[in-house]
Amino acid sequence: MRKTSESAQTGSYVMTIRVRISNSPGMLAKVADAIGAAGGNIGAIDTPEISPTSITRDLSVAVLNRQHGEQVTTALKTISGIKVIHVSDPIMLAHLGGKIEITPKKPVKTRADLSIVYTPGVAEVCTTIHDDPQAAFSLTIKGNTVAVVTDGTAVLGLGDIGPAAALPVMEGKAMLFKEFGGVDAIPICLDTTDSNEIVNTVKYIAPAFGGINLEDISAPRCFEIEERLREELDIPVFHDDQHATAVVVLAALVNALKVVGKEMADLRVVFSGVGASGTATAKLLTLAGVRNIVGCDRVGAIYRGRKEGMNRWKQWFANEANPENVRGSLVEAVRGADVFIGLSGPGLLPGEAIKDMARDPIIFALANPTPEVMPEEAAPYARIIATGRSDYPNQINNVLCFPGMFRGLLDARARRVNDEMKLEAAYAIADIVRKRELNEDYIIPSVFDKRVAANVAKAVIQAAERTGTARRHPKPSGAPWAARS
Repeated sequence: MRKTSESAQTGSYVMTIRVRISNSPGMLAKVADAIGAAGGNIGAIDTPEISPTSITRDLSVAVLNRQHGEQVTTALKTISGIKVIHVSDPIMLAHLGGKIEITPKKPVKTRADLSIVYTPGVAEVCTTIHDDPQAAFSLTIKGNTVAVVTDGTAVLGLGDIGPAAALPVMEGKAMLFKEFGGVDAIPICLDTTDSNEIVNTVKYIAPAFGGINLEDISAPRCFEIEERLREELDIPVFHDDQHATAVVVLAALVNALKVVGKEMADLRVVFSGVGASGTATAKLLTLAGVRNIVGCDRVGAIYRGRKEGMNRWKQWFANEANPENVRGSLVEAVRGADVFIGLSGPGLLPGEAIKDMARDPIIFALANPTPEVMPEEAAPYARIIATGRSDYPNQINNVLCFPGMFRGLLDARARRVNDEMKLEAAYAIADIVRKRELNEDYIIPSVFDKRVAANVAKAVIQAAERTGTARRHPKPSGAPWAARS
């Protein structure tokens, strides 16, 4: 189990520090010495302003991370004759002005151009769509555009931060849609947590979109919102936190079982976390053939007859899972289990508890940024370990699913997402890892593998056709979807 060393990251985080220095000999050397003593590494030096008494310099300084950058800045502030004016870190700089934009696909340089893309020519397109609403898929952005909808109540690692603070995450999601799936996505951040208002708002804006991706909406409201929108819209509605997580977990499990030589039907799987992602993942694993699942929350195992802390979604774990009616804490529940799947919070599974699991334990500790058990702590006992982090092998990342999922949904002009699509998407992801490549540290492909989105899209299109939800029957392309304009 290898983790990327901190020293290997040196230079990946470059700050720009603007300082005003006394215009006297030796002052720049003092700056350089202070930065070096604090562990920073000076790159470019620019001089935007010089006066008889002072010199303003912009210093590009490579540091390990933001905290290290603050230490370097503090060191500079202690030197007489040096004033730190401003510090820009690469993350903030990357977000200045936002990360996405809308650009025209057609030129508007002449009166003829204007008459075609706007009035009077556009009227003909409008009447065509009025007569045949399905024409909007081919004559407008609808056919390749998804709304990424949130209320900012369950942002990964941050919780309920509200719609405005959630916007940078939604912009990032839109970038991933375009980069990996060639899908145009527009962030929609709603300033309400009322389920009825969210459902109605999405219904009102739906005519402009070919699909709806719900994002970072807290449970249990997210279940109700998705259910209602699925029933009331004729375009696919996909709650990424639930279903993309489920798809990628299943893909990883399919390959993990090949390594350890076990079958779905023989597993006992224990979940820590029975919220949106935990419930969706457990249901998908059941469809894939897992017969024995135990869900655990803060109270412990969920079993038939339990009254404390229950709701109608947890009731599924009581009624449809846990056939042995296991009771007790998470540590008690994992005894003899083959697989642990954590979709909860940090440090909930002691490493030593893994030694009481079945042969060749499979640990998917997916809480971010700190997993339920750190890989170093699990390594002495577990055969296979996966996390949600990029600095360990086997990263379970939703980007393996949603760009290809929506690429296929849009290309098929699917009316909805169904279970067969999700199953086939999982198998398509798993298939990327060839048998000769498969090992304990490589059960899931890289998010940068261009084959993933194309494989998923093809599988989703075929599932849409088989299940009768496709309105179009495209021929899947073998070209990388990210190369699409």
